[in-house]
Order: sequence, then structure tokens, then C-alpha cells
Amino acid sequence: FDLVNFFRGIALGKTRHQKDILFASPGGVPLKMEVYQPPQVGKYPAVVVIYGGAWQYGNTHANSEFNQYIANHGYTVFAIDYRHAPKYQFPSQLDDVRTGLNFIRKHAAEYEADSERMVLLGRSAGAHLAMLAAYQPDAPPIRAVVNYYGPVNLTEGYKTPPNPDPINSRAVLKAFLGGSLEELPNRYEIASPINYLTHPLPPTLLIYGSRDHLVQARFGRQMYERLHDSGNTAVFLEIPWAEHAFDAVFNGVSNQLALYYTERFLAWALLRQ
Repeated sequence: FDLVNFFRGIALGKTRHQKDILFASPGGVPLKMEVYQPPQVGKYPAVVVIYGGAWQYGNTHANSEFNQYIANHGYTVFAIDYRHAPKYQFPSQLDDVRTGLNFIRKHAAEYEADSERMVLLGRSAGAHLAMLAAYQPDAPPIRAVVNYYGPVNLTEGYKTPPNPDPINSRAVLKAFLGGSLEELPNRYEIASPINYLTHPLPPTLLIYGSRDHLVQARFGRQMYERLHDSGNTAVFLEIPWAEHAFDAVFNGVSNQLALYYTERFLAWALLRQ
């Protein structure tokens, strides 16, 4: 924690920034991405960022301070879009993320990215999609996943919603998946990252706030334990007193802690053989 940064703000540094890069048009819906690059021309590890918003809203400009900061520290950052519920239900969002990853791999040289050193990072619903995309048996090579307060067990999340429940979690899940758990139990199972621990997975960093009333920290801890028990590498960070989306205050105490561990996890994951 840096007290000076808390008051003055965290220096973001210079980057190159490209907007409105069309990567797909499923059903006529334009999906675009933003790219943040270090100031110097080169070839850099790729960090693919997926925004949150209950699978229903959000855009690629979310958390732009983080994207700029990470790019300035030697990464090519791709902030990608996906179709939103309830008009488009699962697996549309996962399909869009996978399409985005294929586009990035195909055009990696154009954006000075190393397609063999790629990390997926998401927040909330975006973290859920990042894990699902990375954990598929036919996923492209992914070096690691960073999960900021993402849902991991949609079945259990429906059965035991938080109390208080400020966003009506069951309604959000029904809008995303097309029905209730009683109506679509298999879809809830397929959409839960915690059910994909049957094969070797990329190392995963799980970051949750202890006071999160949308996605409780107990789910992150459960995911960590399951990953560990299945022989996969995982790191679990629970930030005291932090709520959901704590990193919206980029220079805040909670985000400084998360950023510290995220930077070191990225460096470790991308440097390991």
C-alpha cells in the first residue's frame, strides 16, 4: 500500500490505445475491442480483459485505468466485448469470448502480442466467462486466469443467494441462463466453472472481497480448494472489508492490494516454462 498513491492517484504511464476494432458480428451484432499497448513497439504478452455487469450491461472501456496501467508495464491488453442477456442467453457470451480469443491469436502480430503467452482476466460476470473460456477442453493455450470476484458455482448461487441480495441474484441468473434452476439444472451445471476441474487447467488467481454481497468470498474459497484438490495451481486472496467491484476506486486500499498480487501473478505465469 502506497499512501502517496492513495491521495495523488496511481501513475498510469504512457500507452498506445486503439478503439472500435471489430472482431465479430454474430447475428448482426457488432462486437468490438479496445487495445492498449506499451509506448514502444515490440512483442508483448497478451492480457485479455473481460468486463462485468451481470452479463447484462457494460462495455470495453470499463476499468480503463487498469488497462492503461498494465499496458504501460509491458503487456498488450485486449478489452473485448460480448452480447448481453436477457436478449442473448448463455452460451452466447462464452461463444463471443472464444471468438474474440481466436481473433486475437490470428491477429497477434498485428497488435504486437505473443499469442503463446496469453492471460485471461475478468471481473464479476467477466471473470466467470474468463474461467469458462480458459477451462474448456478445447481452449487455446492460456497461461493463466485472473478472477476478480467472479461467480464460479451458479447452481449453489441460485440455491443460496446472498442476504441482503441487492441485485436479485436469482433473477439475474434466470435472465442469463433462460430459466430457473428447477427448469434448467443441466444448463446451470454447464455454465459453472467449478464443474470443469477434470483436466489440467491454467493457474488461477482468485480475488474476492470479504464483505462482497453479490458474489460472496466463500465461493472463491470453494473454487480455490477444488482447484487445489484436483492438482491445479491456484492462489486465493480475500481482501478484508472489501465489497464487490472494490477496484472501481483505482487508487484505493483494496485495489492497491489486488494490483500488487495481480502484477506478480502475471509476471510469474508468463515467465514460467
